[in-house]
Amino acid sequence: MLKAKDIMEKDVISVTPDTDITRAGEMLLKNHINGMPVVDNENRLIGILCQSDLIFQQKEVPLPPIFVLLDGIFPLASSKRYQEALEKSAAITVEKAMVKDPVAVDPDMPIPEIAKLMVERHFHTIPVVEADKVVGVIGKEDILKVLISKD
Repeated sequence: MLKAKDIMEKDVISVTPDTDITRAGEMLLKNHINGMPVVDNENRLIGILCQSDLIFQQKEVPLPPIFVLLDGIFPLASSKRYQEALEKSAAITVEKAMVKDPVAVDPDMPIPEIAKLMVERHFHTIPVVEADKVVGVIGKEDILKVLISKD
């Protein structure tokens, strides 16, 4: 049975949290990839940045609903979520736009389990991590290539 290590891209394109958001977007487009790992100086996975994270910046962040009673204003939604959405939409570095604590897989994870994870969690890109270091990345195209080669 094929495993992550058999199909993963070993030449990983990654960014650091302090990478300029425009530069990160250019890297995604230039390399025709949907997402890339965000790593620290020791190549440890700390986040993931996907095209959808950059597209989020174009989304208008609606004001949270409020309830007014006797000159008192009471928020009806989490102000923390509103603050996070506001920061993400105004991000100028990868750190503010990335997904923190991303899901990663082990090099020995079987492909059917990775495919299931991608479908159930709506992932397009999954980092492959071994001994706390990013050693590869798997995208939906990699899974499709396996399916096509079976036929």
